[in-house]
Amino acid sequence: MRVLVVEDERLLADAIAEWLRDETHAVDLAHDGEAALERIAVNDYDVVVLDRDLPRVHGDEVCRELVESERDARVLMLTAAAQLDDRVTGLSLGADDYLAKPFAFPELAARVLALGRRSRPAAPPVLRRAGITLDPARREVFRNGRFVPLSKKEFAVLAELLRANGSVVSAEQLLEKAWDENADPFTGAVRLTILKLRRKLADPPVVETVPGVGYRIA
Repeated sequence: MRVLVVEDERLLADAIAEWLRDETHAVDLAHDGEAALERIAVNDYDVVVLDRDLPRVHGDEVCRELVESERDARVLMLTAAAQLDDRVTGLSLGADDYLAKPFAFPELAARVLALGRRSRPAAPPVLRRAGITLDPARREVFRNGRFVPLSKKEFAVLAELLRANGSVVSAEQLLEKAWDENADPFTGAVRLTILKLRRKLADPPVVETVPGVGYRIA
């Protein structure tokens, strides 16, 4: 999934990003509310992890503008204020979930994964197609009962193809969901990842190229 982490404490922001990347998500960072709104305007995120007390533009205003923009991104609001009134206020602004600091990274990752499922059309927790079973929570992939060890990017690309449920996914869509904003669209990263994925999934071939359009698992 594509995640935006908005946190002005840079060490904490980097730690959150590193943890979520280890969970195979593509993560962008913003350290103030203004930068967050700029990124939200140009990128489609599945989840925004949003600190409430931000410089330049307060996190409440970022949340409000994101909700009013009618984008599909879900908001996980972070704050040091853990009182009931603070939680109610955050949720009333349109946040989908609320996590008080300090928090445990495994819990944050689990909440991000749950929100990401809600940002898209309903999909089962475990994805299955063409003999492939992918479990996002366990980060495991099996093909016809055989465990398939995948890199983070290979796992993320396969998850996007399975979520498409037989529809074609373009290289641009894969870049959007599996890589962060620093990805160079001209590097051939998607094509190379698809080649490695095909090799690891083994025969019979299951990832189909639709010339000029993209890729699919039929």
